[in-house]
Amino acid sequence: MREFKKLEDVKDFKIDKERRFFSAQHEEIACGATTDIYFIKTLEILEHLGLAEKKVTAEVFPRRGGVLAGLDEVLNLLKDKDLEIWGLPEGETFESKETVLRIRGPYKELAVFETPLLGILASSCGWATAARECREAAGDKIFICFGARHVHPAVASVMERAAVIGGASGASCILAAKLLNLNPTGTVPHAAFLIAGDTLTISRAYDEVMPPDSPRIILVDTFKDEVEETLRVADLLKDKLDGIRLDTPSERGGVTPDLVKEVRALLNLKGYGHVKIFVSGGLTPEKIRVLSEAGADAFGVGSYISSASPIDMTMDVKEVDDKPVAKRGRLPGIIENHKLKRFK
Repeated sequence: MREFKKLEDVKDFKIDKERRFFSAQHEEIACGATTDIYFIKTLEILEHLGLAEKKVTAEVFPRRGGVLAGLDEVLNLLKDKDLEIWGLPEGETFESKETVLRIRGPYKELAVFETPLLGILASSCGWATAARECREAAGDKIFICFGARHVHPAVASVMERAAVIGGASGASCILAAKLLNLNPTGTVPHAAFLIAGDTLTISRAYDEVMPPDSPRIILVDTFKDEVEETLRVADLLKDKLDGIRLDTPSERGGVTPDLVKEVRALLNLKGYGHVKIFVSGGLTPEKIRVLSEAGADAFGVGSYISSASPIDMTMDVKEVDDKPVAKRGRLPGIIENHKLKRFK
């Protein structure tokens, strides 16, 4: 698929009538099919004027502070282009209007990719920043990203990868985990218990079927009181039980600090102090702090990360042929940032 360079390329671009999904394929992103049309018009006009080869320095800055993620995809997007690239390493924090990316080279090498480049950074940084807030709340305790079900599957792996960059201990999405050379992390949904009709049936089967390196963490809020179900499972699996998961729905008040305290106290009283308490369901940094203080050992976070607002990113051309330029309201010339690292 050839790169879009003029309006004729856009006109010739056809969509397969048998296309199964609406998300962009990798080749479509790489050729410019997801860009804004005005960049194609701009490129064609500059080519007509003989200016498309002009050397420019462009910088990207955010509208609010956060955590940098998405740079690896940006580098992949531009890897075959005649461009020099500096950026913040993934996982680095930034402030509002701080330069997070600098690109130098012929404008025609960059023009078509401004839209996808900014989109990659905006979404990834938003997700990573939300994950960092959860990490700060959880301290050194485990928290896993469970957000794949809340976003389009085309970006589920991007989101959960960004969450790990931001501080999540792992990802439940298989593709995201594999991209990070991690094992996907997760237990068993309520569906399994509802189909089997009894928590102990699933608990026993989980222990029999799952490999030894798969932690025995059992959901305990499907049928009975959470404390009662916790003790039933603990009596069944004993030392083999690694943890229980509390995911009490909002219709019943969600997981509360008092519930966590009660479960912890009864486990300790019955000699199951080794059993950890894993909490999930509508968690926010504030809830994580409170539940952690109550005795929760690990957390599964979904919608707080997946629904995080993108961090608006803006790209400005700051130099043309090494001469400082700027639109009205902006400062001409590059905005230095000593945290930038040369990547290309």
